[in-house]
Amino acid sequence: MKTNKALLSIFGVVLISGILIFSISGDNKAKVLREGTPMYFPTAVDLAGEPAPLQINDVRERLDRELLINANLDATTVLIIRRANRVFPVIEPILQQYGVPDDFKYLAVIESALVNATSSSGAKGVWQFMPDTAREKGMEVNDLVDERYHLEKSTEAACQYLLAAKAKFGSWTMAAASYNGGMSGLSKKIDEQKVSDYYDLGLTEETSRYVFRILALKEIMKQPALYGFSIYPTELYPPIPTKNVEVDSTINSLTSFAQSQGINYKVLKIHNPWLRDKKLLNPSKKKYEIKIPI
Repeated sequence: MKTNKALLSIFGVVLISGILIFSISGDNKAKVLREGTPMYFPTAVDLAGEPAPLQINDVRERLDRELLINANLDATTVLIIRRANRVFPVIEPILQQYGVPDDFKYLAVIESALVNATSSSGAKGVWQFMPDTAREKGMEVNDLVDERYHLEKSTEAACQYLLAAKAKFGSWTMAAASYNGGMSGLSKKIDEQKVSDYYDLGLTEETSRYVFRILALKEIMKQPALYGFSIYPTELYPPIPTKNVEVDSTINSLTSFAQSQGINYKVLKIHNPWLRDKKLLNPSKKKYEIKIPI
């Protein structure tokens, strides 16, 4: 009798669990199914037309890892897809203008999740520039103005870096890897190991994962439904039309300036995060363009 009761109890738990699994919503069911394996594994992937050799075991497994991780970062990945609808239209034409492949917008994704992030090392902005590197690329960085937070200017700087890295290493894949590992760091690894292909190099953990994270986000964001994400067009963050107001003098109060433009301080800072103070001192009469939402 005790054995039968135990069996009945176990059966009851299994039955209830089954009912719960099949009664949850479609989205939640997808999440249950997605645990442990991605909904889909691509037969081929490439970065800027350069194919990843998925026939090599460790290459396939490294991509599998990043697909699994990002397919199961539910809220984070959904937010990235929603933000991309607003941010990519700014990044894409700049990449095209500089002749940098469109795939590099996904590098910005893995650097910052498309927000003005700050790293523990002090890198800032969507493209995560350190202060000295930003200044080398022509960006202004000080207590009042930090153009690492200026999406257009930081994208231009990223393009300059990537073009130089492509010229140095001969491939876009290596250019992407150098964005994380540095040109000198990657060159040192090439000299030590006598190979120059990213997929053949033994690199630090972070750089070893870096290109695969780009590939994974590219795959998921291009085909989200295959990885269990149901996102409707109405859920995407829309681009906000703005106009540029040119200023070449000191603004003693950004609050007053915002009000003169028919907006408030908060909205001004949302659209111009590169303005880092409550004022803009400009004794040199430098020309700045401030975005005002229409």
